[in-house]
Amino acid sequence: MKKSVSCLIIVCLLLLALPLGALADHQYLLDSDTRLITEAELWDWDRESLSFMFNEIFARHGYPFEVGGKFYNWFNAQPWYQAVRKVTKEQAVAASSDLEWKNYKTIKAVISQMDAVNWPYRKPAGSTLKSWRDFTPPDGSLKLTGFTYVKLTGNQKLAVYSAPSASSWRGANGKAMVNTNGALWAAGWENGWLLVFYETNAGSVRVGYVNGSQISGRVSVNDQLYFERSTCRLSTAATLTDDPLRTMTTITNLRAGDTVTYLTTMTNQSGWSFDYIEATVGGQRVRGFIPTGCLDVPYDTLENWDAYSK
Repeated sequence: MKKSVSCLIIVCLLLLALPLGALADHQYLLDSDTRLITEAELWDWDRESLSFMFNEIFARHGYPFEVGGKFYNWFNAQPWYQAVRKVTKEQAVAASSDLEWKNYKTIKAVISQMDAVNWPYRKPAGSTLKSWRDFTPPDGSLKLTGFTYVKLTGNQKLAVYSAPSASSWRGANGKAMVNTNGALWAAGWENGWLLVFYETNAGSVRVGYVNGSQISGRVSVNDQLYFERSTCRLSTAATLTDDPLRTMTTITNLRAGDTVTYLTTMTNQSGWSFDYIEATVGGQRVRGFIPTGCLDVPYDTLENWDAYSK
């Protein structure tokens, strides 16, 4: 009896935590909370979108995704999402309705069928599949999913590198710096390095890492970054950039067949989606962005909910 009461309290608290706007406007990829989803309609979507759809069910109930991952980046950019740090998978499942759980099972079944037909599932010849990437609303402001505005102690000039290492590639002919008197956005930490983006004096934007040991004063960002780190090849040539928001300044040109490490996917204020990758260029480690769709990357669903049942 006590366990049932506790679960009921958790469910009520999670429902109360949901923004009213999401309940009223349904800004979701799939309205899996209000109707029974059919397998036939799911086949109109690409395979990767289905992984976002079943994770969306639990995101509605406050589940916090790994910081820096593609689900974290996507859901934190949605106005209805409100992560509750202490919510476990078991609690998120308990908070979901029977209808949502049935829809989750349907989505998982279609994913399994897609994988059996073709891995990774591709668009059939002559057809266009719906994609989760088409649902990123532009708002005109300077934005990259996963980053938040931060204020550091002023009058600091910090060296910026493309990867969390002082031996990695560095923009501005090896002299890239950020002045903390200006606007700065941060995503989180990796091995003591803070991932940031900022506007340069030339009007472009740069994404890179600053050494935490060189930062004076308090940093309000505590999150540790999580990346998928999948080794994959480019299916087509692509330009690598450290500015996915404005000028798309070229770091280097990558060729079809080049091997890189896929880290995560991010979306800018215009709704354009980019894959954040790591490569080796001229013997140097470098991280940057290429347009999504250039990689042969397996669609890892990351979050496995099958171990939990209602």
